[in-house]
Amino acid sequence: MTAPTPPVPHGPAADLAGVWRLVSFETLAPDGGPRPGPLGESPVGLLFYSDTGHVAVHMMPAAGPPEYLSYAGTWHREGDRVVHTLTVAARPDWLNSVQIRLLELDGNRLTLTGGALSTAEKRVLVWERVGRDAP
Repeated sequence: MTAPTPPVPHGPAADLAGVWRLVSFETLAPDGGPRPGPLGESPVGLLFYSDTGHVAVHMMPAAGPPEYLSYAGTWHREGDRVVHTLTVAARPDWLNSVQIRLLELDGNRLTLTGGALSTAEKRVLVWERVGRDAP
């Protein structure tokens, strides 16, 4: 099976292209208060958005038992949302799913908010641009 050809990001979508380092990963409690996400207090991770519409995410705890969350596929931007279509995933139940995240881009800081992949919880991930894409 051939993966679908992603739309090429342009305009505001091109602002996301590059490499991002995970700054924080929190779960929002029912009262709206933040608590550590599934990877603990200080997870590490990288998010890659290509300018050709591909995405890859890799995250794991900084310490403690090894657990690895990852997926890849295609992405495109719809206003204040980014849409990930998963074609490769660490878990079979994530394959071919569409993940929609609200996004807030403030310079080199990207905040993505949306539902968890496996539960009904809401997650907030903060990323910081790294590499040659950072000013």
